[in-house]
Amino acid sequence: MPKGSMRPLSGFMPPTGYQRASDSTTGDPDASPLPAGCAADSSKRRYGVFREGYRRGPAQASADASARSSWGGWRYVGEYYRLVGRQTGALALVFSLAGLAALLGLVLPYATKWVIDGVLLNPALAQAEQHRLLAWFAGTMVALMLVQQGIEAYRGYRMTVVNARVIFRLRQKLFDHLLNLPLHKLQEMKGGGIVSRVSGDVDEISGLLQMGIITPGVAVLRVVFTVAVLLYISWKMALVALVLIPPIILLNVVWLKRVRPIYRAMREARSEIDGRVVETFAGIRVVRAFRREQRESRNYAVQHHTVIRQRVLSNLLQLIITSGWGLLIPGVSLLIVWYGGTRYLAAELQIGAILAFQMYAFMLLHPVSQIVQSYSAVQRALAAMERTFEVLHEPADKPDRPTAIEAPRPLESIEFENVSFEYVEGHPVIRDFSLRVRGGQTVALVGASGSGKTTVTNLVARFIDPAGGRIRLNGVDLRDIRLRSLRNMLGVVEQDVFLFDGTVSENIAYGARHATPQMVTEAAIRANAHDFIQRLPRGYHTLIGERGVRLSGGERQRVSIARALLADPQILILDEATSSLDTEAEQLIQQSLATLFAQRTTFVIAHRLSTVTQADAIVVMQEGRIAEVGTHRSLIDSGGQYAEMVARQMRAHTDAVNTLDW
Repeated sequence: MPKGSMRPLSGFMPPTGYQRASDSTTGDPDASPLPAGCAADSSKRRYGVFREGYRRGPAQASADASARSSWGGWRYVGEYYRLVGRQTGALALVFSLAGLAALLGLVLPYATKWVIDGVLLNPALAQAEQHRLLAWFAGTMVALMLVQQGIEAYRGYRMTVVNARVIFRLRQKLFDHLLNLPLHKLQEMKGGGIVSRVSGDVDEISGLLQMGIITPGVAVLRVVFTVAVLLYISWKMALVALVLIPPIILLNVVWLKRVRPIYRAMREARSEIDGRVVETFAGIRVVRAFRREQRESRNYAVQHHTVIRQRVLSNLLQLIITSGWGLLIPGVSLLIVWYGGTRYLAAELQIGAILAFQMYAFMLLHPVSQIVQSYSAVQRALAAMERTFEVLHEPADKPDRPTAIEAPRPLESIEFENVSFEYVEGHPVIRDFSLRVRGGQTVALVGASGSGKTTVTNLVARFIDPAGGRIRLNGVDLRDIRLRSLRNMLGVVEQDVFLFDGTVSENIAYGARHATPQMVTEAAIRANAHDFIQRLPRGYHTLIGERGVRLSGGERQRVSIARALLADPQILILDEATSSLDTEAEQLIQQSLATLFAQRTTFVIAHRLSTVTQADAIVVMQEGRIAEVGTHRSLIDSGGQYAEMVARQMRAHTDAVNTLDW
């Protein structure tokens, strides 16, 4: 993993990535300074850098980072609630049920006041009447509590359903958007970052409806109702009881505002860790071959331990808030007992009123605590929401122009007109590339590694667009054709074959949703894959594992070729498609492909020149330019670069045969 740290987050720079132990001594301006006493590559060092940035706060960040710190996920709250959409009625029902349950909860303290002052301490009532009224009180309260709990249970169920629907819409929207992001953006996020956003971040957001609307909304209602009852019982004692609450709430808000940057940093760090885990196990063979298990384990421990240190810091801030509440509750209780006792001695209040006041005060503290906790939960959700909606705000890959048309058919020609392209500014990969390919032709692209062969085919597939010039299909610029329509014409077989974790049949039929088993079998036969598939334990229904790990390299490529053939594309791209096949299998496939090439326009990339001798045109590329164009025979006769390449490969083959004979 390259050295470096992530972008500023809420005004500070959290340390992530795998940094070399020598960074502290190289003078690298990008390397973070080492806090005193910290090892060059340790969680203590990274946490020290994190704390230093966190201490400086937004004042030291850029203007953009300051804006993010000020608004953060709040910028996206409106967009999130627009996703709620048709759930407004369901949310209104949930809120109404919660409000009703809150009102029912206010009955018990006042009823308790009545039963103490009006029944138990009423000398005018006979003992039998007191027993009767006490039993009536207990039965009524039990029934009331059962009704209240039933309402709460049904409210919880309806809230679960609403939340599940909203989160599904958000997760599906995010997944669909990720599918259409530019490839370089996906590569920047890496596999772990994508999984972290689709899974972890969306899960974190899932509590926003409950903790951001329902819980604080109902808590506010409870506070209003409870304060009204307290003022009704004794406005003087109510003011005494409430005097401690505003400072505690202010303390909570201030401290929790400091917690949100930590939450975001933790989410980003977890994304980095998940990405490294995915990468490590995807390349586990390389890890083991180079004996890097211990190093990977240490890197994982360092990063994970840094997150633990950040979590401890956030928990410390939470404990400070909890301690404030721990002092508030007994403090309010003491004030009520003291002041209520003085009012009782002054004959202004009765015992039942004081007890009811005590109960209402505790009931008041609970919704206030819920409001503060909701603010904490919302802070975590906003940190996740910021990461999620930042992705949703990324522009999609090559959106169709308003005037875009369907791809013209049948394919008559593909023309490259002075095409240039560069992955890195100032370093062109394709330069002044001009070529006309007639429909049905087979064009072979040959040349040294890095000469731009794959880039040309990526331009045809519109995985990338030219930096200069244009590519026309039947005279229409590819950028004026709807992307989906263009891709419907394509079939691609790459050198690095990717197969999904499913059956052989499912992988072959991936590009043809309505393919029948017979069509799958026919494609496999034409790709010379049928025989080995039949030898698998369950034939076409054999599970091949992630990336087809249960198949050999040659078998995976034949399945990939069958997948492309079944899609029946008009434009076929073969990028070293036969490189992993033995000579016999390659010859058999070449015989099958020869008949297919006559029916479609084909671009073949090959280093093994024996596979392109029958191509209609061979394009020799050098440093992104066309060095030669012609048929196999004409290029051999001209004695140029292609002839030298053929001669070199023939000599290498002859030397290998002589070595074997020896």
